[in-house]
Amino acid sequence: MSTIHVSDRAARWYKEELNLNEGDSIRFFARYSSGGGLHPGFSLGIAVEEPRHPADQTKVSGIQFFMEDHDYWYLKGHQLHVDVVEEGQDIEYRYTEI
Repeated sequence: MSTIHVSDRAARWYKEELNLNEGDSIRFFARYSSGGGLHPGFSLGIAVEEPRHPADQTKVSGIQFFMEDHDYWYLKGHQLHVDVVEEGQDIEYRYTEI
């Protein structure tokens, strides 16, 4: 069972904002940040690139969303839910414990 859940709206948002085509891939990764994410001092980043050693992945609207094995510590024990915030038409990341 995947721990990465991307809504159809979010997948469409990524396609439009990043000019993606069906078959492209988005990598989620942990990055240093002063903002608060799931872990203090880190937040979730994205990159358009192909998977090499995915720990988890899901395909939505023709786009592959994944997290590499070396970054998967960020999600351990949690599920990632990616959706669009209607008001600002921006992406929202929510985490729930497994």
